[in-house]
Amino acid sequence: MTNSVTAQRVSVLGLGAMGAALSQALLTGGHQVTVWNRTAARAEPLVAQGAVLAASSAEALAAADLVILCVLDDAAVREHIEPAAALLRGRTVVNLTTTTPEQARALGRWAADNEVELIDGGIMAVPSMIGGPGAFVLYSGATAAFERYRSVLELFGRADFVGADPGAAAMYDVSILGGMYAMFAAFQQGGAMVRTTGGTAAQLAALMAPFLQAMATLLAQHAPGIDTPAEYVQEQSDEFTAAAIDLIDKAAVESGNPTELFGVLRRVLTSPASP
Repeated sequence: MTNSVTAQRVSVLGLGAMGAALSQALLTGGHQVTVWNRTAARAEPLVAQGAVLAASSAEALAAADLVILCVLDDAAVREHIEPAAALLRGRTVVNLTTTTPEQARALGRWAADNEVELIDGGIMAVPSMIGGPGAFVLYSGATAAFERYRSVLELFGRADFVGADPGAAAMYDVSILGGMYAMFAAFQQGGAMVRTTGGTAAQLAALMAPFLQAMATLLAQHAPGIDTPAEYVQEQSDEFTAAAIDLIDKAAVESGNPTELFGVLRRVLTSPASP
């Protein structure tokens, strides 16, 4: 990806694997990048490519109009920005640190009180994907600021704005990750089950992956059942789904691999969706 607009002054706080990847994408895009990390040695490869190493987080915050945070947690975010409220007034902060939706909303209230434009983000990629076609980042919060810096943020991957609520990006993030972990849990359970027949988890993966890819295309068809349940007509009844899951659970028990997983799935998939 390349950036066709005027170079921006951008600071990145946090140079773990993800923060370093974000900084690299900004440098590749032609921006003026200042970086800071507790362990300064991690900045050396970026400095060799033109980044400026700040001596402190406060110095990094003061050096840019656009500040990107990719640190350990919400407490670390607060540690750096709260003492620097005066420095950040009128600037835009993009928090790409993983937090809960309520933590993001609380940070949004702090930002509003201190005249800081806050954009919260959820990165749907691993560091090696940043800047590539498969990466995308969810954003929410300050709408005008997002539009102003969209071209910069798109250097990381597709930029999807999901709402003005600062907690929206985090909520979409954890919801997507929940789907991923549910898939891995079911694969782990299925792998144990097929091994009792002489099969392998590797063979199961080869068979399961294309099937799940096809099933994923049906998510949009199920969305109305959650968004507008009163108008939704199910393709298969809750009774059918419950019976299918009961059969799978029975097979798990017969294989010597009983689990709580299928009982949880049954309750979730056959209960009315919350509004």
